[in-house]
Amino acid sequence: MSAAPNTSGKPVLRRWEDDPILTVEHLSMRFGGLVAVGDLSFNVGRGDITALIGPNGAGKTTVFNCVTGFYKPTEGRIAMRHGQGRQETEVAELTASNARFKAADGNSVFLLERMPDHEISARAKVARTFQNIRLFSGMTVLENLLVAQHNALMLASSYTLGGIFGLPGYKRARAAAVEKAIYWLEQINLVDRADDPAGDLPYGAQRRLEIVRAMCTGPKLLCFDEPAAGLNPRESAELNELLKFIRDEHDTSILLIEHDMGVVMEISDHIVVLDYGVKISDGDPDFVRTDPKVIAAYLGVDDEEEIDVAAVKQDVAAEVKGAISSMPDMPGGSDGAAQP
Repeated sequence: MSAAPNTSGKPVLRRWEDDPILTVEHLSMRFGGLVAVGDLSFNVGRGDITALIGPNGAGKTTVFNCVTGFYKPTEGRIAMRHGQGRQETEVAELTASNARFKAADGNSVFLLERMPDHEISARAKVARTFQNIRLFSGMTVLENLLVAQHNALMLASSYTLGGIFGLPGYKRARAAAVEKAIYWLEQINLVDRADDPAGDLPYGAQRRLEIVRAMCTGPKLLCFDEPAAGLNPRESAELNELLKFIRDEHDTSILLIEHDMGVVMEISDHIVVLDYGVKISDGDPDFVRTDPKVIAAYLGVDDEEEIDVAAVKQDVAAEVKGAISSMPDMPGGSDGAAQP
């Protein structure tokens, strides 16, 4: 599908075509006779925030579970790249072999559908969060961030002996882990609560803590499953700033599922839309927000009814305007409102 002309006046960088960090090709996931995802292909651009959106039941979380190793897809290839460019030769050679990953000349290629989930995290550097917050609520805020660095700490301790005897290598590794944890706590304004139980934090702070815990693993691709779920407008704005900071300052690519269109349209570089496990739209936000197929999927249209795009957009704008005018005055009160 070709994208519509850009009308924003800003140049559109199509990194998802020229420099993809992740390529999903012909992905299918079946559960018996149920096809949750069917022949899905899309790219995640290196340094992009890519949103995977669609109505409930569209197959978004199934795609995440395939990318992160919780499910093994029925069919398809999921290629992750460390290094610039498409690396098509390396991907083809790896596909023809029985190997799971290949490293050469400082670049690495991984076929995630062949890898167990712990290797996807440790080797391919793919991290994720879940719809429901999964912090260790009885541990402190700081300890939650140290747990995320357990692989490096265990290696430095020679699998506990170095930690027991306090060897210099382990002390250096622990100091570095604490320094990284404090750095991320500073980014989310939680340094003064480092010693509090994570379960005592407000909901929005817990969500941000979970995100920076994932960053402590040193990922190259972060997968967020509805990070704005349950957040108020102020917390959604803070989330947006955090995700843009991660993208811009840490060269980390982001793939997210999100129903809050205010969040999606504000921060996304690239949007992929699913409906019933099939891709119906793929492009930049300007293109996706005006795509008739997307409007029909979200608002519902009779299969035999012709879609009057102009009328639908006018109705959406009226509904949004009415919803905003009925909201009580508060800081950032319209941040979470869907944009037509």
